[in-house]
Amino acid sequence: MIGGLALSFGAPLVLFGLLALPVIWWLLKLTPPRPQTETFPPLRILQDILKSEETPSKSPWWLTLLRLLLAALIIFALAAPTLNPRENQLSGDGLLALLIDNGWASGGDWDERRAAAEGLIREAGEAGRPISLAFTAEGPSDDATPVEAATALERLAATAPHPVPTDRAAAAERMATALAGNGLGSLAFLTDGLDSEETATAARTLAALAPSQAIVYAPSTEGLVGLTSADNSTEALVVKAVRPTGGAESRTFTLRAVDGQGREIGRARLEFGAGDGTAEARFAIPVELRNDIARLEVDGASDAGAVRLVDDSFRRRRVALVSGESADLAQPLLSPLYYITRALEPFADLARPDSADLAEAIPSLLERRPSVVVLADIGVLPETAETALQKFVEDGGYLVRFAGPRLAATTGEDRLAPVRLRTGERQLGGAMSWSEPQKIAPLAAESPFAGITVPEDVTVTRQILAEPSVDLAGKTWASLVDGTPLVTAESLGAGTIVLFHVTAEATWSNLPISGAFVDMLRRIVTLSRASANTTDGRTAADSLPPYRVLDGQGRLVGPGADVQPLQLVAEGPQPVTLQNPPGLYGTEDGYIAHNLLPAATELKPLPALDLGAPLQSRGYGGEDAVDLTPWLFAAALVLFALDALALLWLNGAFSRIGSALANRRSAALPVVALVAAVALAASASPGFAQAPEAAATRGVPDFTFDVEKAIAATETTHLAYVETGDPATDDISRAGLSGLTQYIAAKTALEPGEPIGVDIAADELAFYPIIYWPIDPAAPMPDQRAVSRIDAYMKQGGTVLFDVADDTLSGLSGGGVSAGQRRLRDILADLDIPPLEPVPSDHVLTKAFYIMGDFPGRHTGSDLWVESLVRDADGASRPARGGDGVSSIMITANDLASAWAVDEQGLFLFPTDSSDPSQREYAYRAGVNIVMYVLTGNYKADQVHVPALLERLGQ
Repeated sequence: MIGGLALSFGAPLVLFGLLALPVIWWLLKLTPPRPQTETFPPLRILQDILKSEETPSKSPWWLTLLRLLLAALIIFALAAPTLNPRENQLSGDGLLALLIDNGWASGGDWDERRAAAEGLIREAGEAGRPISLAFTAEGPSDDATPVEAATALERLAATAPHPVPTDRAAAAERMATALAGNGLGSLAFLTDGLDSEETATAARTLAALAPSQAIVYAPSTEGLVGLTSADNSTEALVVKAVRPTGGAESRTFTLRAVDGQGREIGRARLEFGAGDGTAEARFAIPVELRNDIARLEVDGASDAGAVRLVDDSFRRRRVALVSGESADLAQPLLSPLYYITRALEPFADLARPDSADLAEAIPSLLERRPSVVVLADIGVLPETAETALQKFVEDGGYLVRFAGPRLAATTGEDRLAPVRLRTGERQLGGAMSWSEPQKIAPLAAESPFAGITVPEDVTVTRQILAEPSVDLAGKTWASLVDGTPLVTAESLGAGTIVLFHVTAEATWSNLPISGAFVDMLRRIVTLSRASANTTDGRTAADSLPPYRVLDGQGRLVGPGADVQPLQLVAEGPQPVTLQNPPGLYGTEDGYIAHNLLPAATELKPLPALDLGAPLQSRGYGGEDAVDLTPWLFAAALVLFALDALALLWLNGAFSRIGSALANRRSAALPVVALVAAVALAASASPGFAQAPEAAATRGVPDFTFDVEKAIAATETTHLAYVETGDPATDDISRAGLSGLTQYIAAKTALEPGEPIGVDIAADELAFYPIIYWPIDPAAPMPDQRAVSRIDAYMKQGGTVLFDVADDTLSGLSGGGVSAGQRRLRDILADLDIPPLEPVPSDHVLTKAFYIMGDFPGRHTGSDLWVESLVRDADGASRPARGGDGVSSIMITANDLASAWAVDEQGLFLFPTDSSDPSQREYAYRAGVNIVMYVLTGNYKADQVHVPALLERLGQ
């Protein structure tokens, strides 16, 4: 013992090496004989000139002490010292039985538990004792047959905690079966510190083995917390938690709410009072953020019980909306569903009917498993719809109805109304009227709407009255100041029917345009039962495949091969087992959360056990033992470094190095400057100046990037043309686009720059909004890479105008085509293009700048082909594509460039087919429309402003 601390050595014989310290001291003091001094007078002069370097004749005492300490540290380190070593824990002889808890509560201290078990196994192995090993969270395949220590260590290393409850009785029974007929020497029960229903049964089974020694390990459960429920209420997210009962001290934990990507959304305090076993935390964050929560966890915990998973039912409810009005789209502000949609859209998933026939629409909506069904001003329901809604409510759904003229005109008994209604409505100035609009009375504390503040300016001018009855007050959730009901409700089976006695829009009351209306609807949706326990229409007979499951440390991982689909049950939660561990079951599109701890969970500390032998209670105390070997080697390494520095200092190395650096600093400056200049020159070499072979070797695209050309292309808008390699064809393209550029600058606000020729296999194409490509059958066929670059250009928003100048293009299919059309087909065969059609009469191209019916060039016989427009259900084409995009491809055979081409004096280079000068004018106008369409999109298809323009024109 040293100052109350125990010290042991794994190799004590090494300490005999300390006897060698005197010999080491003698060796360190040993020096060569001092040299004899002979006086030589001439050397006296040199003594004053040259500085002598003296070598000490003996080692300094402090250096000798440093080296002796270094040797002692190495000897002590080799002796493997341990501070506070654990003493032998096993007594007697015979077989050692280990029963180890590896359930959900073991994730936080599993390393300490495994270290304690490893120590017992090694001790038993050194004594030659066999070991029987059993785990309480394993299945029937867990074999407790006695094995040697090496095999037991392998099994222990391969075992991990599972996120499931322990089954101690089954594990003890497996151990008793395996040890039948074998004498038991020592029994060690490594627990998680919690009691369970099977603990007493397991203790009796183990006591029947008659061990001569019984050891129970129990960790401290002070920091163990389990999350049992999470309620996403209207005001806040409330999370309930438990800890082992009997805690004497108050304790505060921090809960984290994270989304599906692991990003933290919020934090909340979980405070346990002194002696309390339950507590709750509240996340007072907006509901929109709460809808993104995917996981709740105790900060710093590492077990599955401290994690609560949530699914779609936790975040949002599905609400089905049905309206009796037919003018929803014509006048949305007067639609009964407009304000309901605005109130619930950020909070719930809204479902609308696919058919106007309620007999089909309502059953179809109910098949989608909504939590709430909203009926806005529907009086008479078809029998099939009414029966389906009644069953929906009886099964636990919420039916919310709003009044209106149709409901007011209904006569007779209504099975889906919470109260009996009077025929007709009460309105301001009517027979059953009041003299002034009525305000809403304060909401009662027992009402489900309690806590919602209704503004003073909210009034009601019309309502449907309820027939007086004895239970009317008990069915009223909100009323007017005169006592007449505003909102009534009644339970039907497991569900509820709620009726607003006013409309869902602002004609009867301004309640729908107030914040109180939003709060009321959200409160109702929150009160409704989620549909996720049936998972989008699945019944109790269905099963869900595992999607993600928790491991023993509370982390979501992929399911293993032994995880089975989750069988849904009609009542109560499905138990957590090794085949169905806690996690998410379903698919990425929809899943349910299968959590570990139910709401009624109670954690109890482990009681005193009777294992049939005097009990030794211990904790996992391996943390007190400290191995000093690495620390001693680290200290020896530090001393070795100090010794090396001391030798350098004694030999004057530091002074010589300093002098050398001072003398050579000026000489090194030119070398440093030269190296910097070479590095700068290398870094300044442009990447685009590489040889094609080097670029290809590095995986860089084998096209050059001309900086000057790029700057010129981006300074202003330029029209581009494809360089075919034929000088005559390229000259026509350049002259034609030059003439069109001049015309555009004269007639529009756009002032394009000079046209630019591009090599589609080498140049960057993204700088140009449109590329004119004359199809020349004599030109070489572009290679696959060039066509691929054109395809990428078109997909990224560019437009290519193909012009086949050799023949009339009347179609893109059939036989008898010219050489140019055949070449065009070959090019288009490698392009990913949509279906094409001639420009329709209502296309944006016909009115992008000029009103035009066709698009002539030098010739007039060819159509201009573009991407096909989207068709409506009735077959009519829409004037614009979705997203207001531009056709990425245009094809013509009218030889547009020749019609536009001018020389340097502005004279036309080629005549048109017709002697009428208007053909060339229309050719230019066609070019203007094409360019404007490419630059501005198809906004001209929007006709909203047409009535205003006509009104201003007086038409």
